[in-house]
Amino acid sequence: MPPILLAVDKTYPKGLMWFRRDLRVDDNAALYHALRACRQVVCVFVFDRAILDELPRTDRRVEFIRESLVELQAELRALGGGLILRHAVAQDEIAPLARALEVQAVFANRDDEPQALARDAQVLGALANGGISFHTYKDHSIFDREELLTKTGQPYTVYSAYRRAWLAKVDSFYLKAYPVRSHADALAPPPADHVSPVPALADIGFEKSNLAELEIPTGSQGGSALFEDFFQRIDRYEQTRNYPAVRGPSYLGVHLRFGTVSVRQVAGVAHQLALQGDEGASTWLSELIWRDFFFQVLAHHPQVAEGKSYRPEYDRIQWHHGKHADMLFEAWCAGRTGYPLVDAAMAQINQSGYMHNRLRMVVASFLCKDLGLDWRRGERYFAQHLNDFELSSNNGNWQWASSSGCDAQPFFRIFNPVTQSERFDPEGKFIRRYLPQLSRLSNTSIHAPWTATPVELEAAGLRLGDNYPAPIVDHAEAREHTLHRYAVVREPAREPVRGKKRRA
Repeated sequence: MPPILLAVDKTYPKGLMWFRRDLRVDDNAALYHALRACRQVVCVFVFDRAILDELPRTDRRVEFIRESLVELQAELRALGGGLILRHAVAQDEIAPLARALEVQAVFANRDDEPQALARDAQVLGALANGGISFHTYKDHSIFDREELLTKTGQPYTVYSAYRRAWLAKVDSFYLKAYPVRSHADALAPPPADHVSPVPALADIGFEKSNLAELEIPTGSQGGSALFEDFFQRIDRYEQTRNYPAVRGPSYLGVHLRFGTVSVRQVAGVAHQLALQGDEGASTWLSELIWRDFFFQVLAHHPQVAEGKSYRPEYDRIQWHHGKHADMLFEAWCAGRTGYPLVDAAMAQINQSGYMHNRLRMVVASFLCKDLGLDWRRGERYFAQHLNDFELSSNNGNWQWASSSGCDAQPFFRIFNPVTQSERFDPEGKFIRRYLPQLSRLSNTSIHAPWTATPVELEAAGLRLGDNYPAPIVDHAEAREHTLHRYAVVREPAREPVRGKKRRA
């Protein structure tokens, strides 16, 4: 069940709200509970060095967080509060800060990623040693942990069944927003010696990325603007979502990741429209349900975050290793496979930190089942490059593509990168955007340049193996090798075909 709302008797004289992946004021569960429970609430955000020190110095996500904090700090100040900002190891910083502020409780929203759970366990212990309470709340999903189980009390392993249970259980109670502003009078500004502006990127060891050039909106205002734009076309989502050259997706992934939009708000709108028969809203709501599904998979099976297959037998797959495998992986990363849709998709993620959902499936299938490379290599690459990276969804999607995961794609369903290109980018608009060297090919040849005649190649100024690579594998041959590779680990009776792929 969701956390029971605390009484308004102000249990604590003073509390500390610890913002993490929830960079907004409105409909923030932990902030609401802090304001209800405390006569005064001070707020903090820690640029956590345990996470940041491992990132590239131009990581867009850090800049997104930094810009979102500028807005958050201004909003908190306008409500009478403020935001303490620290650049430190969070698990070492929170307890000493709580003691220095003389608070009786710390409030935060839950994060079930293993590293976050370990951090919170350390913080809980340090706070307890000082007699300070630590309260956490659900905020980044509609249902989490034990809230949605089978009739036998087990976590769901099949998405379609989980979706039915999710839709049967959800109601206005679970989708209702927390009225934070009604209790904002409890917000208190930080003590003078804790007041500081949001640090510049250089102050925390980072450099500006191309975030501004990409026109990626930040903060809750940016998230709201994106959702408003999507709301105007959500009824067409089912028809447009698979075409990378079309403005079909919501582009809210990074905002859901860092909590600059409320999942309750967007799911509530989608659910209401779906009840009214809006097919697009129903399909998009299913994507949000997939996100919840993968959260509960991670919560109940944390071993998947340690490189283990959800289905242990798939850890026996013999992936390619060695120098040749490294060469294939480097070609995949750089978008030099010779398959235009794959290469254009990799150019998109490398340039922008975003990849269209349909293309995430195509490139993942290509890595595992055309190149025969371990899905974990692709998982790590996406984790490094995706603006909207979430461990649960990233792991779940990669294990889905490699057929090793919970409710995964059957091993024998292998995406053909050429037919996928012909079907979902029929005029080659997406390919031409990211691979301009192919722009003069016909709408037929652009999907498979090696099939073009010498005359067409010359007219297009294309030299295979020179300004664009020849295919590094033959798809038909690779498919046969993959079927053999998986045959040694597949279930002997049958491999059921299950639900469709999703995306948050």
